[in-house]
Amino acid sequence: MNRCDGKIALVTGGARGLGAETAKRLAEAGASILLTDILDDEGRQTADAIADKGGKAHYMHHDVTSEEEWDAVVAEAKSRFGGLDILVNNAGIYYSKPIGETSMDDWRRMMSINVDGVFLGCRAALPLLRERAGKWRGGGSIVNLSSVAGIIGAANGTAYHASKGAVRLLTKSLALEGAEGEAKVRANSVHPAVIDTNMGRDLVGQMSDAMGVSSNEGTALITMMHPLGRLGMPEDVANAVVYLASDDSAFVTGAELIVDGGLTAR
Repeated sequence: MNRCDGKIALVTGGARGLGAETAKRLAEAGASILLTDILDDEGRQTADAIADKGGKAHYMHHDVTSEEEWDAVVAEAKSRFGGLDILVNNAGIYYSKPIGETSMDDWRRMMSINVDGVFLGCRAALPLLRERAGKWRGGGSIVNLSSVAGIIGAANGTAYHASKGAVRLLTKSLALEGAEGEAKVRANSVHPAVIDTNMGRDLVGQMSDAMGVSSNEGTALITMMHPLGRLGMPEDVANAVVYLASDDSAFVTGAELIVDGGLTAR
């Protein structure tokens, strides 16, 4: 029996990168997947790739900063699949700027996607998660993608680090609220280091520019920051999400699962 047989999962930012890999791994574990993004062509391709391997997946366009679109996505999960058991708030953005060069528009855009999007998703999905929580030993599950940036600071990253720190504590508070009553909903955060995705490569490029070195030199330096000697791969994070989404983690809530190759252990 697969770890998520019979479960229904919603994955935001699911068109590519961590979101796409997470959607694929959850489908392999037996879940039906509603994946959302604003990258429609790539999102449909990811859903098709899951279906081609025998999984159940549907793509839906979704701006995570919109209350109305969150209502529509949750309604789609209910009408198409019958409800919701797993919410993975993965959608997010990154940029690196000194605080003196960070405009209010920069700040608000970062917060609207990385924090407001998570808040809106948790608020919209919680009632639906509670409806089916009694079916599972571990109840419903919310997995919020934070970052090592939500645990440690770094120069030129005030907006991003603040946003990911907010996700970390939002998740802990939500875990306490989700534990109330008989219909339990667990909430945990995942904290990756630098992962080899489009966003990860953009991050390496921006950090290299900030250090005044070439992209190759920057990649080598950033790789050295991870004691395991490599950048993370999307499956490293996706496997962690599947664990938190499954009943294998039935007694885990309010936790921070750090997937960073040892970066924060120094």
